[in-house]
This record gives sequence, structure tokens and C-alpha cells, in this order.
Amino acid sequence: MKKVMIALFFCFASGQIVYAQAKLPTSSATDVSKEEQEILDLSKNKWAWMADKNVDALNELFGEKSVFVHMGGSWGKTQELSTIKAGRIWYKKAEVYSASVNFFGNTAILLNDIDLVAAVGGNEVVNAFMVTEVYIKENGKWKMGSLTFSHLSRPVKLNK
Repeated sequence: MKKVMIALFFCFASGQIVYAQAKLPTSSATDVSKEEQEILDLSKNKWAWMADKNVDALNELFGEKSVFVHMGGSWGKTQELSTIKAGRIWYKKAEVYSASVNFFGNTAILLNDIDLVAAVGGNEVVNAFMVTEVYIKENGKWKMGSLTFSHLSRPVKLNK
């Protein structure tokens, strides 16, 4: 009887853990709220602006205290915009395979599973990343607070 009770406890506890986990890009959720779609659209536009080196649009999107974490370092808004404008990193194409949004009050955290084609120091590279984008709603408008690239160990899916 004791073993049965312990087994039931672990089944219940593991079920609670499963439901407590955040929505990840591999989730198969099909219902997207209006607010989630707003963040997904904003992210899609951001990738296009980065590819086009549209620093004016990015300047509006990036919060004043925003931070950017790359494989080669981390920096703030001014350096990110300068890096994009000068072409030191040219985000040529982001192929997004999945994305999900989680909200915490006025903060949205978006996870993207992507392959990124970029020119870094004049060399074109393709990397698989999990990109974390943090947006904060200020005065009714979403601003990016953080953009973090985490290298994935999966093979690149994109065929150039």
C-alpha cells in the first residue's frame, strides 16, 4: 500500500510539473491570442528590419536600456544599432521554425527556434539559435528590452 501511495504521489507531482512549464516553441498550441499575435508580428518585423539594416525602425523598437547577447559578447542599444548600421553583423535572413510567447504582466518573452544567415566580419555564417526576445509594454507600446542568441546543438535545417 505504501508503494502505491508513493507511486500515486509521483504521478500527481509530475503532472503538476508538466502543466507548470512555459510554452516552448515546440508546443503545438494553435490558438494565438491577439496580444500574442502582436508580439509575433513585431518579432517578424524586427527580423526584416535587421535584414534591411533599418536602424530607424529598430531605434524605435529597442528600449533605451535594452541589452543584446551574442556569441561574441553583449552590449547595449547604441552599440547594437551601430553594429547593424556598419554591417559588422548583417542579419541577412532568419528562418523561424517555431515561436511562442509567454506573458508576465507588462512583459512578454518570445522564444524563436531559428536558423540565422548572417554576415559577420564579412564572412557569411549560418547558425541554429534559440532566440529569446523580451518586450516590455511602456505607455501602451511594446519596446524590446533584451535579445539573446543561444546556440543550439541541432544541425542547421536551412538549405541555402
